[in-house]
Amino acid sequence: MADDTAQLWLVERSYDDRDLIVLIYATTDGEYELRKEIAAAVMHQRRMATTAAIEAPVDNLETVTDDELRERYAAEATKMSETHAPDEEI
Repeated sequence: MADDTAQLWLVERSYDDRDLIVLIYATTDGEYELRKEIAAAVMHQRRMATTAAIEAPVDNLETVTDDELRERYAAEATKMSETHAPDEEI
């Protein structure tokens, strides 16, 4: 990742018992991920949309160390990149 930013695709969306929406974006090779936790109420109040992809600073990304998870993220991110425009609301 030579650039300062990377494009990541939505690979997982879940809700937890604290009313948080958890979004996980990953690179198409599954090597890197970015996890975002957003309160559902805040997301609704600010009318925030979840898009198919985001651009994020490389310094903010975490390395995916689990092989199975990396493969799953790569498959999901690739599928998203092939079927959705980056700014498409998901």
